[in-house]
Amino acid sequence: MSNIVDPLVGQIAARVRTERERRRWTLAQLADASGVSQAMISRIERGESSPTAVVLGKLSAAFQLSVSSLLALAERAQDDATDTVAAVHRRDDAAEWRDPATGYQRRQVTGPHFPAEIAEIRLPAGARVPYPAAAFAFVRQVVWVLDGHLTFHDGDTVHGLDAGDTIELGEPTERVFANTTDTACRYAVILTRTTQP
Repeated sequence: MSNIVDPLVGQIAARVRTERERRRWTLAQLADASGVSQAMISRIERGESSPTAVVLGKLSAAFQLSVSSLLALAERAQDDATDTVAAVHRRDDAAEWRDPATGYQRRQVTGPHFPAEIAEIRLPAGARVPYPAAAFAFVRQVVWVLDGHLTFHDGDTVHGLDAGDTIELGEPTERVFANTTDTACRYAVILTRTTQP
């Protein structure tokens, strides 16, 4: 059985606190930069609240990281592989993060030493996850639909994507991942960093 939510809550808490402290920001400064309340950030950093995908999007945007990067950094503690050793990642051992608001589920496919980040996403029927433009800064990203139908809002443009379809994302803009059907959608996100913030 997959290890869902609980182990990652503490790792996400530590990563958010580490990213904030690395920038020497107070809770108030991160709240101002992200639009997330100080109280919510404090609960997240203490591991008392699992952030939603929307909140993670706002925090990652404030840090100038993608959501995938923020979560991959949180998951690093589970992967001690080096880039000189072949690393096998078993499905049943993978940490999965579930958005408590939408049921959106994310599993990191690649380890921290691989040059591209690949994550598998399961978006439940009816779920809608918006992200601010800044969450896509400093990355090149491809979304590849594996099963189902994804309605993808790229700024003002809406794309209907079916199994096998891909979209290569351009300049950062507000984006929404939506499943407007009555069955789950599964897609992969593949990204590389273009520069360091």
